[in-house]
Amino acid sequence: MSKNFMHRPTYTLERSLYLQGFAAVVGVDEAGSGAWAGPVFAGAVLVHPSTPIPGVRDSKQLTAHARERLFEEIKKKAVRFCAAMANTEEITTFGIREAGFMAMRRALAGIPEADYVLVDGFKIRSLLLPQESVVRGDQSVRSISAASIIAKVSRDSYMMRMHQEYPLYGFARHKGYGTTGHKKALEEHGPCPLHRLSFFPLKNLKYPLPFH
Repeated sequence: MSKNFMHRPTYTLERSLYLQGFAAVVGVDEAGSGAWAGPVFAGAVLVHPSTPIPGVRDSKQLTAHARERLFEEIKKKAVRFCAAMANTEEITTFGIREAGFMAMRRALAGIPEADYVLVDGFKIRSLLLPQESVVRGDQSVRSISAASIIAKVSRDSYMMRMHQEYPLYGFARHKGYGTTGHKKALEEHGPCPLHRLSFFPLKNLKYPLPFH
């Protein structure tokens, strides 16, 4: 796969599925699986090829400003979209992979007309709908790229709100991901209820306070 193609997702796969007779092809992606704190979010987007949304890319290839602008465009132009999450307790109980699948299934529940799913990376466990997993789908499949933007912006907004509740950790800056500042805050203040204490990096830190 060429670098140029990776940066320009297309509707080729969606169009092929519509020609096969499917009526509502939905792209799905998640955000936040590697974070130290906060939920994992999933986005699901039903956007028809006849209504293009210029500029849609993998969310990781966009600036925060571009993501927010495209988030609003997707909301306006998509047939339907939905964002959903699995929380820290669910991540601890079921593991991050299964929690990601939970978030994806919840996002898809918000698009009841979906009859085919395109998902980035791994097939969604326990999904009754027909689906296809696409390696680097967020870079090559337009509906998955749109879903990655919905997931990322929704999660970032959530973590900005959580910064108001737990201002000691800098969630507004790093959104719960592992940074030097985040590590220092944990070592100084101990974890908050949003922290994924089952994650390996957090297990090794020395905290000044009991877990709470």
